[in-house]
Amino acid sequence: MFRNREVRLFAVLFALATAAGAAAGFAIHPAAGTVILIFAAALGTVFFVFTRNRYRRLAQLADQIDLVLHNEERLFTGEAEEGELSILHSEITKMTLRIREQNESLKKEKSRLADSMADIAHQLRTPLTSANLILTLLKDCTDEKERKTLLRETEELFIQMEWLVASLLKISRLDAGIVVFHREQVKVDRLIASALHPFLIPMELHNVRVQINVPEGAVMRGDQGWLSEAIRNILKNCMESVGDNGIIEIECKDTLLYTEITIHDSGPGFQKEDLSRLFERFYRGKKDSGSGYGIGLALCKMIITGQGGTVAAGNHPLGGAVFSIRFPK
Repeated sequence: MFRNREVRLFAVLFALATAAGAAAGFAIHPAAGTVILIFAAALGTVFFVFTRNRYRRLAQLADQIDLVLHNEERLFTGEAEEGELSILHSEITKMTLRIREQNESLKKEKSRLADSMADIAHQLRTPLTSANLILTLLKDCTDEKERKTLLRETEELFIQMEWLVASLLKISRLDAGIVVFHREQVKVDRLIASALHPFLIPMELHNVRVQINVPEGAVMRGDQGWLSEAIRNILKNCMESVGDNGIIEIECKDTLLYTEITIHDSGPGFQKEDLSRLFERFYRGKKDSGSGYGIGLALCKMIITGQGGTVAAGNHPLGGAVFSIRFPK
């Protein structure tokens, strides 16, 4: 503690004051000088013990901070006493515990990011491998009809990769918190029409019928562009599920409390073991056919919950999958 300049200065001043007082006391009477020396010694001893204990507590606090800086597992908690130093100790303890929790969270996030990068690499590798194989076959293919078929398959693979990359970029933007959703009145009929537009030709080719029932004037508050993206991902899932000659029903329920959009398809529905993980990123189901990537529904949930809504999925009592999107008024 004597490394502290203030303590050294106090000790020097205290010694000088004691010497002056003792000299004056001895000048008056030897007994007076002796009493002053004894009193000064007692006072100095009390000050030394008190100051040493305070510096010991401060050293413990410094050690605790050092533990956090070096990511040690052990933390010094000390005794719960009253006083300014104890209050400081309590605040530092809370700060270190909070930093520890943040460090643990960052470790988990880093691990999750590494897993996500591995999943992304795997997702991209699958269509790239298929495209590479087709291009190899094209080099030795002489039949014009077969070449056109291979070129069409290659084009479909690149379209899938383009969608995959675009979806991953959107998820990254949402994860980073750089997306600003516009809050505006969105007409449900226009929203559904916008979401359906990219699927009109595939629906006609596969004879998929769409039945829409939306009350006139039904609205919800949100960002129309991003909401259309969310519904589009649900419709994509439904299209893959119903196959040829399927039916997709879209209904809207507009109440004083909420607006709800329900999408029901005539496909086989979901496996029971998949229901709890449908919106989990990169989850493709226990019996996935290999056509999905496991990011469409995850992106859908991020968009809807990010705007204050809820989304749920399950099996319809009459068969098929059913999705419900609800926004409070």
